[in-house]
Amino acid sequence: MAISNIQETLLMYTKQKALLNEKLTNVMFTMTSATKKSAEEQARYNEELQTYYYEYYEEDPVAYSDLVEILNQDHEMELANLQSWEAELELQKNNYETKLNEITAFESSWTKLLQTNVKKDFAYGGQQQ
Repeated sequence: MAISNIQETLLMYTKQKALLNEKLTNVMFTMTSATKKSAEEQARYNEELQTYYYEYYEEDPVAYSDLVEILNQDHEMELANLQSWEAELELQKNNYETKLNEITAFESSWTKLLQTNVKKDFAYGGQQQ
């Protein structure tokens, strides 16, 4: 009876690990998306900066400076939002990894307990342990 209860506990841990692995995978994919978004934002900023340079720098340097200042502020705000999002995702990833490590440790201890119970329940070579 004890062995079947331990096996059920091990199956529960296996299920929890699978669920956590799925959540961790989703967070990792989202982190990849956040990195892509950061790169796209940087490319957009570079393109607009180049466009402003060619359109306004020669004709009106003051307007160019004003536009670049506004563009820089928008870019910094967007990057701050993306960095905040990435930090939140990193925190989620760390939480899931910690939970996964805890469950793995519990699973390991229950596996050892199962092995001990099996050894106690069966005699090897005619000897009881």
